[in-house]
Amino acid sequence: MEKIEREYGGRFKLAKVNFDDSPELAQHFGIRSIPHVIAFVDGRPVDQFVGVLPEGQLRRFIDQLVPDAAETERRAAHALRAQGRTDEALGRLRTALALDPGFDEARLDLIEWLLDDDRFDDARAEAEFLSPRTTQGIDARYNALKTRLDAAAVATELPDTSALEARIANDPGDLEARFDLASQWIAARHYAGALEQLLEIVKRDRSFRDDIGRKTMLSVFDLASGQPHLVSQWRRKLSSALF
Repeated sequence: MEKIEREYGGRFKLAKVNFDDSPELAQHFGIRSIPHVIAFVDGRPVDQFVGVLPEGQLRRFIDQLVPDAAETERRAAHALRAQGRTDEALGRLRTALALDPGFDEARLDLIEWLLDDDRFDDARAEAEFLSPRTTQGIDARYNALKTRLDAAAVATELPDTSALEARIANDPGDLEARFDLASQWIAARHYAGALEQLLEIVKRDRSFRDDIGRKTMLSVFDLASGQPHLVSQWRRKLSSALF
């Protein structure tokens, strides 16, 4: 076990307990013979075995429980970002992707964080490396980030929000203007403003651009998942409009 712990470079911690010195622990965990190995994840026992396992079987036991190197880097990146150390966090995500280029969850993290930093071209370039299982499936997170990417791509070519609002005031039925305004708000992460325009599209013409109002609202709900009250409020409004 000590050898494997060293090889895994911190992916798990081996702790030894002399149950003769800690009979209460032995009783609590039902220890009858040794060696008795108990695996803990996030402070909770999740698996165990008694006796000595061959090295290959022991490695399989460990691999089922501990994150691989790429996931370890991803978790470190999230911890750094939570501390406001954005550049270091991005570096750890790139390390995770160097270890596992097909690690789409880490790449989606990278795309999202680049978008948050207004690095739209970099985010779009990273999206090109996502696997078909993500881009061609029903991955809600990918679809939400694609909505942001698409909005960012067109936002610079659209009239500004004041001009679009003036068009809508002059012609409330101008659904193209409403969708363009929603795109501007999505790019600016002003999700309430975007949802307001998208809901109006749903109410006025559900079939407009192949139901784009409703579909985009669903993506915005995922983008705004950190604002549960906002999402709940607009989900109710969408439900009322549909039914």
